[in-house]
Amino acid sequence: MASLVKRLLVGRPLATSEQEHQRITKVIALAVFSSDAISSTAYAAEEILFVTAAAGSSLALGLTTLVPIAIAVALLLAIVVTSYRQTIFAYPSGGGSYVVSRENLGEVPAMLAGASLLVDYILTVAVSISAGVAALISIPALRSHIQGDRVLLCLLMVAIITVANLRGIKESGRIFAVPTYIYIVILTVLVVRGLGRVYLPSLFGGHIGHITGVTPAEGINRFGGTLTLFIILKGFSSGAVALTGVEAISNGVPAFQRPESKNAATTLVWMGMILGVLFFGTAVLAHHLHPIPSHDETVFSQMGRTVMGKGPLYVLLQFATAAILTLAANTAYADFPRLSSIIAHDGYLPRQFATRGDRLVFSNGILILAGAAATLLVGFGGKTDRLIALYAVGVFTSFTLSQAGMVRHHLKEREPAWRRGVAVNATGSAATFVVLMIVAITKFTEGAYIVIIIVPIVMLAFWAVKRHYTRVTLALAITPEEVRPESDNSTVVVLVGRVHRGVIKALRYAKSMRP
Repeated sequence: MASLVKRLLVGRPLATSEQEHQRITKVIALAVFSSDAISSTAYAAEEILFVTAAAGSSLALGLTTLVPIAIAVALLLAIVVTSYRQTIFAYPSGGGSYVVSRENLGEVPAMLAGASLLVDYILTVAVSISAGVAALISIPALRSHIQGDRVLLCLLMVAIITVANLRGIKESGRIFAVPTYIYIVILTVLVVRGLGRVYLPSLFGGHIGHITGVTPAEGINRFGGTLTLFIILKGFSSGAVALTGVEAISNGVPAFQRPESKNAATTLVWMGMILGVLFFGTAVLAHHLHPIPSHDETVFSQMGRTVMGKGPLYVLLQFATAAILTLAANTAYADFPRLSSIIAHDGYLPRQFATRGDRLVFSNGILILAGAAATLLVGFGGKTDRLIALYAVGVFTSFTLSQAGMVRHHLKEREPAWRRGVAVNATGSAATFVVLMIVAITKFTEGAYIVIIIVPIVMLAFWAVKRHYTRVTLALAITPEEVRPESDNSTVVVLVGRVHRGVIKALRYAKSMRP
C-alpha cells in the first residue's frame, strides 16, 4: 500500500539515463529559480512601511523614505546580479557562493557560506508560504473562514510543494510556471494602471486618492514622530529582502539545458530586470496611495483594491499573489537539495544527501527542508512579520563571501577583462557586507540573533560530520603490508538453484579468485 501511494504521488521511477531529459528551459527556469526573488515585490514595500511607520516614527514620515530606499535596493540588486553573472560563467558546475568560497577562500568561509545558504533556504520556505497565506486572508470573502486556520493552511501548502518537487524539477517547473507568469502580468497591470491614474488620470480612468478605512497594525502611527537614521537603516534592511533568491540561479546551473552557463546567465538578467522594475514600481505606487500596514489586509491588497476595484482583476491579483508567494518556496526546494548534495560530496553532510531518489531529485534534502520549514511555521504561528526578522542575514553573508571569492578568482586566473571583474566584485562585496551589518544590527533583537546563533551551530555540525568521515577513512585505510600475496587464495562458494547462463558467469568469476 505504501509503495502504491508513493507511485501515485511521486510517479514512476526514472532511469539515470533520463537525467539529461530532466534539464529545463530558460522559460521554466525563470519560474523555478526566480519565483523567490520576484515574489518579494509582494511584501518588501510593506515590510519597509511596517518599520518606518512605527518605533517613534509615523506612516507619513515612512512614506517619504520609501522611494529612496527602493532606489538603493535597486542599485544593490544591479550590483549583485552583475556579480553572480560572472560566477555562473566561472563556476558552471553550480554551488554558487559555497563553491566560490571553497575554491578561493578556504574551508571555514566555505562552511560559513554553505550554512548561511541552507538556513536561508529554510527561512525562504517559511516566509514565502506564510506570506502566501496572508494574501489569501486579505480577501474579504475568505478572511472569516480561514483566518483561524493560518498554520494549518501553511502546513498544507508545504505538503503540496514537497510532493510536487519529489516528482522532479522539470515536472514541478511546468506546474509552477503558469502562476509565476500570471503574477508578473497582473502586477505589471497594477503598476501601469496605478501610476497611470496618478500621472495621467484622463487616460487611465480617473485620479485615485489615498487609501482609507484600514485598521493599522498595533504600534503603527499615522502622523508625528521622528525619523531617525536607525529607523531608515532598519527600513532599508527590511526592503533588502527583495534580493533574497538572486543567488538561486548560480546554485542551479547544471539544471539548465545546454549551454548551461549561457542559459543561466540570460535567465539571471531577465530575473534582475523584472524584479527591479516591479519592485521600484510598487514602491512609487505605494508612495502615492499611502497604504496602511495592517495584519488584516496586506499593503498589496489595499493598492490592488484601490486601483482595480473589487472586481475580477483584484481577485486575480490576490490569488496570483498567494500563488507566487507560495511557489517562491519552490526556489528553495530547487536549490537546498542541490547545494546540500554538493556539501555532502565534500564530506560535510551525510552522504545520503548526495543520493538521488526515484525521480532523479535529491529527495532526502527535499524532505529535510520541508520538515525544518514546517517546524518554523508552527513555532512562529505562520506570521510573516515574525519570520521576516530572521531573513536576509544568511543570504547577505553568502553574497559577501561569493563576491570576495570572485575577487580572489579574478586575481588568480587573470582572464580577459579581469580588472573590471575585480572592480565589480570588490564593490559588490563591500556593499553587501555593509548591508549585512545593517541587517544584523537593526534586526538583532527582533530575531536576527537566532540566525547568528544557528549558522555557527550548522558549521559545527559540518565539522563533526567531516571528522566522522575522516576517522572512518583512516580506520579503513590499508597499507602495502596488509595486502595478501596472490598465492593466498580465497575459498569461494557459489550457490546454484538451477543451471543457466548466470551460473556459468558466476563460476568463471569464482574460479578467477580461486584458480
